[in-house]
Amino acid sequence: MSKKIKLGIVGYGNLGKGAVKAIKETRDMELVAIFTRRDPKDLDMNEPNVKAVHISDAVDYKDKIDVMLLCGGSATDLPEQTPHFASMFNTVDSYDTHAKIPEFYQSVHEAASKNNTTAIISVGWDPGLFSINRVMAESVLPNGETYTFWGKGLSQGHSDAVRRVEGVKNGVQYTIPAEDAIEKVRSGQNPELTTAEKHRRVCYIVPEEGADKAEIENTIKTMPNYFADYDTEVNFITEEELNRDHSKAPHGGFVIRGGNTGEDNKQIYEFSLKLDSNPEFTSSVLVAYARAAYRLSNEKQFGAKTVYDVAPGHISERSAEELRRDYL
Repeated sequence: MSKKIKLGIVGYGNLGKGAVKAIKETRDMELVAIFTRRDPKDLDMNEPNVKAVHISDAVDYKDKIDVMLLCGGSATDLPEQTPHFASMFNTVDSYDTHAKIPEFYQSVHEAASKNNTTAIISVGWDPGLFSINRVMAESVLPNGETYTFWGKGLSQGHSDAVRRVEGVKNGVQYTIPAEDAIEKVRSGQNPELTTAEKHRRVCYIVPEEGADKAEIENTIKTMPNYFADYDTEVNFITEEELNRDHSKAPHGGFVIRGGNTGEDNKQIYEFSLKLDSNPEFTSSVLVAYARAAYRLSNEKQFGAKTVYDVAPGHISERSAEELRRDYL
């Protein structure tokens, strides 16, 4: 076994905790340290060989970490953290504000290119695996329509966004796909569907004591890039109800393309996921792409990359010879 790829994690929320578990499932990687904005002594982790370090001391680990997994939220953490860490380390993040990915890419690309690092952005399942399948399906079936459905599931990014609304103590958001819309697509009808016809969004909010619930509801429902284009339902509940009924983080979804080939032969391409734990699956994708970031860096392919720039063989623990022999 060649030397293990040494990883660091920035942020110890649901995604960071999932990344710790995912790294344990690999044979070619090891976790060196977890970086936090909190007091490292307060980090409740039972990992004897892993250091808890304040985020401001990350620079001391430049030569000790091969790839840094950035496990913060897309709303405010990653736009600042990814360019900052990409100036020192190879990085992988799960930035998922689709509308802002082009500008996010540019800021990260500038930092990584200038400092000879490799930064793979917007990794996970959407953006990520779903992104790959949208392009694959369209390339194979140029005459057709692609549809993406999310859920039913708890969205990490949207839940993070509602928790940042003033007056919100805690909260989660579920994305619910419309069954009749999915069936129309699967039957090859290629319907025209608006955003609101494909999904609705349901929020469960624990308000701060004395908070203006009407104001919270209005802020959520009119939030651009997250809720403004959807039929959004906001429910106010207690902390006990949130812990009892919403502590799991299931998710999933479908990428479906209906297309025609030849003399009007219908072809349906479908990729789907059904996940018991959205953060654990997302962090498992991040860890796999850390392997690619390490390899691309060794190949001197510096700058920002997306999943479109990474060959599937680069995320596999197996050698190119093994893949050709056992998987092709």
